[in-house]
Amino acid sequence: MTEMAPHDFWQEIHPSGTFADDGEFTSFYVAVLEDGRQLRLPIRALADGDHALASLIVNQASFAVLDALAESLAEKIRPMRIDIVAGLPTLGLTLAAAVAQKLGHSRYVPLGTSRKFWYRDELSVALSSITTPMQQKRLYIDPRMLPLLKGRRVALIDDVISSGTSIVAGINLLTGCGIEPAVIAAAMLQSERWRESLAAAGPQWTTRTVGVFATPILERNEAGRWQAPSARRGT
Repeated sequence: MTEMAPHDFWQEIHPSGTFADDGEFTSFYVAVLEDGRQLRLPIRALADGDHALASLIVNQASFAVLDALAESLAEKIRPMRIDIVAGLPTLGLTLAAAVAQKLGHSRYVPLGTSRKFWYRDELSVALSSITTPMQQKRLYIDPRMLPLLKGRRVALIDDVISSGTSIVAGINLLTGCGIEPAVIAAAMLQSERWRESLAAAGPQWTTRTVGVFATPILERNEAGRWQAPSARRGT
């Protein structure tokens, strides 16, 4: 597979079959959307050196890629009759706004990690993620936004659901305010770890979660290339 410059990722969605999407990968992973179209994602090695993840940074994507991902996600959640979209910071905000527009909404509700002076501590929860493990943050909801969410069908959107800790923080924040999301949605569902986190938060959440495409945690093989665990086992 041809090497890519770092700034070239997330700029184009390719037709089905453009790249081999099974077996070994070197510098990029080929994610496959449900309709067969392909998106190349950079491979980022984890601290142990033997595992890696495929990365999606949606606010660095081309408008064409963002539009395609938002359209696919909007179509998935459209039958759920969503009244309002809430987005998780930081990267989930870009996708949430685009999905809300695709659904024909005039606005969305951004959650945040920057505490404004009119925010209230009781309307916040602790927040961490797999991509920022050393940062201790809190997730807030602007008190002025609560009337837009209460008693309505809410879609809680992030760009990627990986370990599940960020999306569970969003669930906890909303449910603590008396708001139970109708659906949890993301462009990319990464590995299966998120299922455990969401199941621990409540058995209903895994069945309410949808994504545009899924990616595994990759393992380094004997040749130094990256493979999905199932491919390495030959299954």
